[in-house]
Amino acid sequence: MFETLAIVLPIFLIIGLGYLAASSKLLGDRVTDGLSDFVFVIAIPILLFRTLATAPLPAVQPWFYWLAYFSALAAVWVLTTLIAGKVFGLTGQELPIAGFTAVQSNTVFIGIPLVLRAFGDDGAVPLFLLIAIHLPITMTVATLLVEKADGQSGRWMIMLKKLVLHPILIGIFAGIAFRISGLALPASLATATKMMADAAAPTALFALGMTLKRYGAGAPLPLVGALSVLKLLVHPALVYVLAFHLLPMPPVWAAVAVLFAACPSGVNAYLMAQRYQVGVALASSSIAVSTVLALVTTTGWVWLVSSVR
Repeated sequence: MFETLAIVLPIFLIIGLGYLAASSKLLGDRVTDGLSDFVFVIAIPILLFRTLATAPLPAVQPWFYWLAYFSALAAVWVLTTLIAGKVFGLTGQELPIAGFTAVQSNTVFIGIPLVLRAFGDDGAVPLFLLIAIHLPITMTVATLLVEKADGQSGRWMIMLKKLVLHPILIGIFAGIAFRISGLALPASLATATKMMADAAAPTALFALGMTLKRYGAGAPLPLVGALSVLKLLVHPALVYVLAFHLLPMPPVWAAVAVLFAACPSGVNAYLMAQRYQVGVALASSSIAVSTVLALVTTTGWVWLVSSVR
């Protein structure tokens, strides 16, 4: 419990600092928008490029590992969309934002330290294997769904142009292309991309804190609670059943998949919402609430899967 608190507390300190800066009028709304644009257009694409270009991957892809994690993710995304639409009345672009929020894990701040503390080097390969493709897949699907939900979604050429020019997807595909080339990052470029990548997460969290001040807890608490339950309990529970009981894979790989799914909602959900100016209050509130609740839920999941060591 105390180790988990030590992992999560720095996140809230940075979010709180952003909230304090906005509350005290030290920084205004223009700074919030500027920071969000910097993270979404520059920092996160560079982070994705670096991760995909350099992440250690096995020679043979573990298809059952992918199946366990992403089939559960797809089920939760569909379930979230149904609940958000039928029960809470969300429509249009709010629906894919809600679905993305319920499946997008906080991999950088929670996933990496949580898995490495629980399983050490044994968990490193499956962990970084998921990180390398998790955001590209979820971000691509979310972008497609948000663009499709636009009023001009029938104009496929317009949507295709937006996707080609999308900064997140540019970072993803550039990283994939560089990896396929077999080239190594030059030392100066590796250092520069690392510096920019390191700036992405804290800047995003700081901007999130400022946004929480702007929007407050604007999203209905029952909806935020439902998304948090789907993220923290339903998603890892489905992965647990698939990975430990239905699909063959090494036990540590199964445990990593469960802990990865058990992470709270990631800041990229907020960045996506901020970029499209839809569902921002829902995404930011869900991130904050699910991160607080994760203090308890991740402790339980770690206890459940720790016996595989």
